[in-house]
Amino acid sequence: MAGNAFNYELDFDNTDFRKHPELYRIGVGEQGVLLVQPYKSELLPHWRFKTEAVAKASAEKIFALFEEYLQQHDFVGADMARKFLQMGFTRARRYANHQSGRKYKPGAEDKTENLAYPYSSGSRHKGNTVLEQEPDTLTNEKARAAAVFKNYWFKAKDHPEYLKQKAVFREKYYK
Repeated sequence: MAGNAFNYELDFDNTDFRKHPELYRIGVGEQGVLLVQPYKSELLPHWRFKTEAVAKASAEKIFALFEEYLQQHDFVGADMARKFLQMGFTRARRYANHQSGRKYKPGAEDKTENLAYPYSSGSRHKGNTVLEQEPDTLTNEKARAAAVFKNYWFKAKDHPEYLKQKAVFREKYYK
């Protein structure tokens, strides 16, 4: 497994990543965002994107937690908050593009069957035809909610202290 690869084989139900940061891997994008405790439980209650106003309150709260984690030199918490901000953007964009939240045309065959996680997760219709986007996909309420999250996500991922702690974390735990 590559040093940065997210390890999906850990016992997420019984692992406290605050006590065992050495087990955490940044991974790619949002990997592990709904698995890594106690951060999932701390961040998920604040994660909302129904409207632009709701997204703004949510992103502000998650970004405030991001900054608290950085102050505490808790890189894993900061990275998880960054992932929640990124996920706010990607999920709101999904609903901006497709009001139903479904990206793929349904089919009888499960295209994810027998694939390893994370390829087995998400829509069983991955690989089918992508449904047409909404006519107002760039301007609707969910698009505006996505823009709010994108702004905070970029502030987080480019934050100088986050980048510093990320480098220290890799140096310390990636052998």
